[in-house]
Order: sequence, then C-alpha cells, then structure tokens
Amino acid sequence: MGLADLVRRFEQEYNRRGIVRLRKRGWKPKILPYTGYGSDSLRVLARAVMAAPDEADSARSLIPERAQRGWHQFFTTQVGYLPVTVSIGGTTIETHTDASGYIDLLVEDHGLEPGVHEALITPVAGAGARAPVVIVDPGVRTGIVSDVDDTIVVTWLPRPFLAAWNSFVRRTNARQAVPGMAEFYAALLDDPADPVFYLSTGAWNTAPTLEDFIRANGFPAGPLLLTDWGPTPTGLFRSGQEHKKTQLRNLLIAFPDIRWILVGDDGQHDPYVYADLAREHPSRVAGIAIRELDAVEQVLSHGVPIQREAPSAGRAWADVPTVRGHDGYELLARWRGEDAGKRHCGSARPVDC
Repeated sequence: MGLADLVRRFEQEYNRRGIVRLRKRGWKPKILPYTGYGSDSLRVLARAVMAAPDEADSARSLIPERAQRGWHQFFTTQVGYLPVTVSIGGTTIETHTDASGYIDLLVEDHGLEPGVHEALITPVAGAGARAPVVIVDPGVRTGIVSDVDDTIVVTWLPRPFLAAWNSFVRRTNARQAVPGMAEFYAALLDDPADPVFYLSTGAWNTAPTLEDFIRANGFPAGPLLLTDWGPTPTGLFRSGQEHKKTQLRNLLIAFPDIRWILVGDDGQHDPYVYADLAREHPSRVAGIAIRELDAVEQVLSHGVPIQREAPSAGRAWADVPTVRGHDGYELLARWRGEDAGKRHCGSARPVDC
C-alpha cells in the first residue's frame, strides 16, 4: 500500500468519525449547490456537507459573511454516499453522492429550453437545495474558457506560501482583479447567450466566494469547473494539468458546435494545455489569449526568476490566433489587431504575433 493510499484512507476515516461526532451534536447533511450546464444533455453539480441545525434546515449559506477569512471555507465535513433525489424539468433521478460528497449527475433528454433552470436536490436527511443549471442555446457558436488564478484574480499561485496566504488568511473580499480582464471578456462576447466557463485547479470549497468575486468585478457569470484537493489512488495531490485537459475535452463533447476562446496566464501550464488542445482540435479553438506575468509576479509565482519561453513554446498552430499581454487592456488591443488583419503569421509554423 502506497503513501497516497494510506493518506486517502486516513482522510476517509477521519471524515467518517467527524460525521458521527457531528450527528451527536444535532448536525445534518446540507446540499451546497453549484452551477451546472448543458445543451442536449445537462450536468447537475453539488456537494453534501454536515451543517449545524440552524444551517442544515435553511437555505442560508454555510458562509454567511462572505468577507471572512478565507480559511473558514475549507473546514467542512463532506457526506459520502448520501442518497439524494434530483428533479429537473419532468425528470426525477435517485442517486447518491460520491465518496467525497459530490454530486455530478448527467441528465439526458431533459426537454428544457435554453436559459437558466433549477434542479431540486433532496437528500434522504436534511433540507433540499436548488442548483442552477445553464442550458446553452444550440445555435451558439462561440464560448470562453477562462483560467482563474493570475488570469482574472491576482493570487500569486502556485508558490505554496503565497497561495496559502491568499486562500486561507486574506479576507475573501480583498482579492484583486487583473486590470482590464472584465472589459476584455465583455468585448469577446458577441452575444449575451455565449457561455463562459471558469476552469481552475482551485478547490470547490472556494466556489461561493469566487462567484462573489466574479459578480463584484463585472465578469460575465458562468459555471465553475473546479476540483477537489487531497489524495487520490495514484498520488497525494490531483494533477492540475489533467483536470484542465479533462474538463476541456468534456466541453468539446458537450458542445460540438462551439468554438472556444481559451484565456489563461503563463504562470502555470495554461499555454501548453491550450496549445495541445488547439493542435488536436484546431477547428474547435477560435483563439488563445495568454496573460503574461511581469517579473515580480513571476518571482512570486515560481519563487525564482524564470527564463521566458522560446517563441514557439506552448503555442498553437497558425490557424489558431494567439495573443499575449500583461493585462486585459493589452490583450484586447492585440486581439482587435488580429481581427484587423494579423490573424495569421504563417501557414505551417506556430503563431507568434
């Protein structure tokens, strides 16, 4: 038995004992709804955690004061294998949470019109909750996939100390938006119905405050595609790259007629993940925009100065336009420059506009 498996079993046993202890204190399961999405089929997303009696039987958030210290949002006890009933449209499905308390349910033949709908999730014990689900119009042809950390919000990831400071210590309403990124996204959207997805390696625990950040800073609303921190059967931590690759491919499958604009930063692996997708599916990627961290941000992100990438590193091929800039204003100017006639820089080499 490997170390990762031992840690995972310890986590599961610790959580099981926590449920028993909290039940004796009168706590009950509570459903935390996340925004789902779909078109012909849809995904309902949520999580079950233990909540105090005055919270478990109400629609009140587990984090009533959104400006509190960030560490509060990580102290939850998830309820694994909890039976739940999910109802949306004319469909009712009985299912259960997974080992980590998550609900990720695929619903076929739902018959819902484009727009925002609600799925009623009722646990076998505790109060139900309504999870929003965005049904994308089949006629939509453009969408945005945006990274979060250092793309729309300055978090100085992935350097461990600063990541921990931003996630666990700083107040959740004190995070700084990257200048001009909200304006950049507004300019990219040809139609209010165009979907925007926020793809991050951040934990689902941060979803409520991240949604508040998106709303407060003028970014378009959209589903979050986050992950679960902690050990897996193959390692102590989940692979951020694999998470992003999997979610991107899921979007290609869910929306076969949409071409995506991929927005990220060069502090982690976004240029390589996006370039790989563009090389594999060039007809499905409308463009790539990479925010370049400045020298100070690179040091804070990596701990040491790093050498800039070679011109061809992490870039897609010439039929997929790519722009780079230090903030949203610079990205928007360069994006508009491509539209004015600099869309291609060659027919058989990486784009380096």
